[in-house]
Order: sequence, then structure tokens, then C-alpha cells
Amino acid sequence: IALDKPKIMGIVNLTPDSFSDGGTYSQNVQIALAHAEQLLKDGADILDIGGESMRPGSDDVSLGEEEWARVQPVLAEVAKWNVPVSLDTRHTAIMEKALAQGGVDIINDVAALNDDGAVALLAQQPKTGVCLMHMQGLPKTMQLNPQYQDVVEEVARYLKARAAECVQAGIAPERITLDPGFCFGKNLQHNITLIQ
Repeated sequence: IALDKPKIMGIVNLTPDSFSDGGTYSQNVQIALAHAEQLLKDGADILDIGGESMRPGSDDVSLGEEEWARVQPVLAEVAKWNVPVSLDTRHTAIMEKALAQGGVDIINDVAALNDDGAVALLAQQPKTGVCLMHMQGLPKTMQLNPQYQDVVEEVARYLKARAAECVQAGIAPERITLDPGFCFGKNLQHNITLIQ
């Protein structure tokens, strides 16, 4: 995916407790696909499909089985649409299943490929992009009292270290996108400082 100009990512949340849409698109596959089609009509360049809620206070979904059951049928269908598809997951097992199924162009990971085996898996996928995000803590606790000495320096240092590990493992730098993780373990002032 060429990033010579800004791209719009349309989000398809398949979680019943999504903080952005209240679970509207998790009701069934056809509703989710209709939403995805509308996002493309509205100008989205990339579809981002996710099956685990990252809202503050959320719990992990059970062993990845529930997450896979949510995303699999939607990924299978949008793979036929000839549009770039991003999978939003932090679990290596889900990444592996989705990449084996085909049709995923980007792994968008809020945990920056920290799950065991994630970096090695993506190093074996030379055509798959990687988005590494910074998140302080876990969704369950990340917004309770986020603290930084220097939010810009700490977020940058973390992302540089994660990217360096990926490159060392064989992931080409041009495949890596960095996400400072606005609102993920950050208060309003942290977010404003990062934007500035």
C-alpha cells in the first residue's frame, strides 16, 4: 500500500461493546458488510476489521476463539472486494489464522507485536504491512491514572525499540507504520502534547 499521500482507514468494529459504535455492527455479518461498503463509498481507502474491544475497562475475549469467530466471516468476504484490508488484533494466533485464510494486507496491533511469536510470524510475510501502536498498560487499566515524565520522548522511545526489533527480525522498514496510540493509556494533556 503506497503511503505517498494520506489514507483514510474505515473502522469495522465487530465487538458488542465497542466504544465508537456501541456494538451496532457486531449483530450479524450482513450488517457489518453493509457498514464496510458504506465506508468505502464515503471515501475509505483501507478497511480495518477488529474483533476485540479496546475500550477502557474492557476484558480480553476468551482464548481468541471468540475474536476469530467475529472477524473470520467478514475477513473472508471483504477479501473478495479488491480493497486493502487491515486486521486489528494483538494476538498471534488470530494473525496466523487470518494470514493463512488470505486477504489481509496489514496487521494493526495495539500491542506493537508484543505477543509471543508475532514478530517472527510477520517477518515471514514479506507483503504484509505492520502498524505498531503505543499503549501504556492494558485496556482494563490503561485509563485509570496514566503517568509519564515526558510523553513524547517515552512514546517515541518505545516505538523506535519495537520497530528496531521488527527490522532486526527481517521486517522491512517500509512495511512498518507507527501509531502513538492517542487515548490508549494517555490523558487529554498527553494526547494534546503528542499532537503538538
